[in-house]
Amino acid sequence: MNSTLFLLSLLEIVIALLLSVAIFYSSFKILQKLFFKDDQFGGKNTAFSIFTAGVFVSIGIILSELVPSITNVMRYSVLNPEEIGMVKVLTYAGSTLFIGFILALLINATVFFLFSALTRGINEFREIRDNNTSVAILVASILIAITLIVKNTIAVLISALVPFPEVANFL
Repeated sequence: MNSTLFLLSLLEIVIALLLSVAIFYSSFKILQKLFFKDDQFGGKNTAFSIFTAGVFVSIGIILSELVPSITNVMRYSVLNPEEIGMVKVLTYAGSTLFIGFILALLINATVFFLFSALTRGINEFREIRDNNTSVAILVASILIAITLIVKNTIAVLISALVPFPEVANFL
């Protein structure tokens, strides 16, 4: 057994879990403030939960496209610490995830508002606030479908924005 690779994998799992929870918690709080500014949200709005689940899946799909490049950089830095320091790895990983998260939020907001503009007879925002589950399911599925279509281009865009250290592929 390769103990270095095993420990690195455990470290990657812990970091991924911590960052994922933080990202999804932040996303939930942002959505909660957008939809329920003045009202108390007691968790009884099924439509909001469905819509939020769609946003979470969308964000997860986008961020999952970024994980392999971050993992490669982390593994390379552990095996070759003289070439890439941990500060550079953390800077790369943080920048990549932050930009990915911002892009995921922008894509979800754009899809939501464009779809809302195209369906003039329905106010999706109000319908979700009023617990209309059919509208929430439709909007969430559109968010996920469009995310699946654009996910690869988002990874390429982020790799163009964040300089990728030269590493070999360990997968």
